[in-house]
Amino acid sequence: MYSAIRSLLFTLTIVSAALGLAACAPAEEAPAEAAQEAMPMDEGVLADELLADWESLKSLMVAIAEEMPEENYGYKPTDELRDFGEQVMHVAGAQVGLMGRLDAAATPLDLGEPADKAGFVQALSDSFDFGTEILNGQTDASLQEKVDGGFLGESTRARVVYRTMIHTWSEYGVQTVYLRLNGVVPPASQ
Repeated sequence: MYSAIRSLLFTLTIVSAALGLAACAPAEEAPAEAAQEAMPMDEGVLADELLADWESLKSLMVAIAEEMPEENYGYKPTDELRDFGEQVMHVAGAQVGLMGRLDAAATPLDLGEPADKAGFVQALSDSFDFGTEILNGQTDASLQEKVDGGFLGESTRARVVYRTMIHTWSEYGVQTVYLRLNGVVPPASQ
C-alpha cells in the first residue's frame, strides 16, 4: 500500500512539473488564415453523430443487461444501493425523461414494472428506441435550439442528448461493478 501511494505521489510530482513547464512556454499565435479557413460543419453531421453515438451506447447497455444472469437481477452490493434490475430501470427512466424534453409533443413511454430479466432488457431497449425516434426527428438546426432541460435548466437539445449519454455511461460504470462482484466480465472487457 505504501509503495503504491509513494509511486502515485512521484507520478503526480512529475506530471505537475511537466504541466508547469508547459505553462511557461511562449504561446504560438494561430495564423489569421487558419481561422478564416475554418469551415462550418456540413448540415446533418451533428444529428448523424448524435444518433450514431446513441445507437452505439444502446448496443453496449443492452449487452450488459443481457450479460447479468437472471438470478442476479435482485443483487445489490449494499442495502442502500439499487439492485441490478432497479439500476437498469433507473437508466431507462432517465433516458425517457430526458430525451422526451427534446420533443414536447412526444408521448412519454410507459416502461412498466418488469418482473423478469427479459422485461428489464426490453424496457431498456425500448427507452433507447424512444430516444432514437426523437433523434430521427432532429436536424442540426433544431439540436442547437434551446429547450427546458429539467435539472440542466435551459439547454440546447444537443446538450440534453449528450448529458443523457453521460449519465448512461456513468451508470454503465456502476453496472460493471455489479457484474464483476458476481463473477461476470462486462461485455466491453471480454
